[in-house]
Amino acid sequence: MTLSDKIKIWFQLWAPKHAITRVVGKLASAKLGGFTTAIIKLFIKQYKINMSEALHSDPAYFKTFNDFFVRELKADARPLVEDDKVITHPADACVSQFGPIEDGQLIQAKAHNYSAQELLGGDASLYEEFKDGRFATLYLSPSDYHRVHMPCDGVLRKMIYVPGDLYSVNPLTAENIPNLFARNERVVCIFDTEFGPMAQILVGATIVGSIELIWTGTVTPRGNTVYNWNYPAKGSTAVVLKKGEEMGRFKLGSTVINLFAKDAIEFDDSMTNGEPTKLGTAYATIN
Repeated sequence: MTLSDKIKIWFQLWAPKHAITRVVGKLASAKLGGFTTAIIKLFIKQYKINMSEALHSDPAYFKTFNDFFVRELKADARPLVEDDKVITHPADACVSQFGPIEDGQLIQAKAHNYSAQELLGGDASLYEEFKDGRFATLYLSPSDYHRVHMPCDGVLRKMIYVPGDLYSVNPLTAENIPNLFARNERVVCIFDTEFGPMAQILVGATIVGSIELIWTGTVTPRGNTVYNWNYPAKGSTAVVLKKGEEMGRFKLGSTVINLFAKDAIEFDDSMTNGEPTKLGTAYATIN
């Protein structure tokens, strides 16, 4: 490990991450006129963002940095695989890890595993629904589109807010800080689908100002208490989403983790650690 990498890890371990995140979140949501536009232009240049895909391509259109960060794409920017048997990628991201859930453990990085039950907020009965199933971890970099969509049709059954740390979730941190995803603040969404339960988990990180969901708005931060919400399968308050529909967004990026039940799906042959993903492309096939 280089000295620079060691310094970055040291910073993650000792910096006041929650305080930094609050300050950055306030700045990102502030309407600062020309200063905001200048920062957006610098960000576009630094991360080589293709604004021709955005519904609004002029940086001056966005009143806050957060507005820009969760920018909407043009309707045809991410074609959706329509095949009912194909589960599609929920986000523009990079495959961090994927594979079987073995002995209740998920792979975080080389030499680092962590508990699926802990990731789900400690609920043993909920973990049983995904025991011996499959998982995938998708990392959203600053340059990615930061809205998260449904990989399949689903009905929301349960949502859990789990408080925690706000470590960065980039590859360097994932390789060096044990239990990272089960330590960070996160929102766990459990959907019922035609092939069984599916978890879509949005993990917070350093300077991620908030996680928003389309049915409830901003979910984080909520302090040090685990919160649970249960939703009906039918009726006016049911949350029913189709494949490809938006389900949430990160205000400054992070990670999405999917859990699937045993024997429910097979990952697409294109899945490879370190490879980029595109929203709407083939992710897995229903068994």
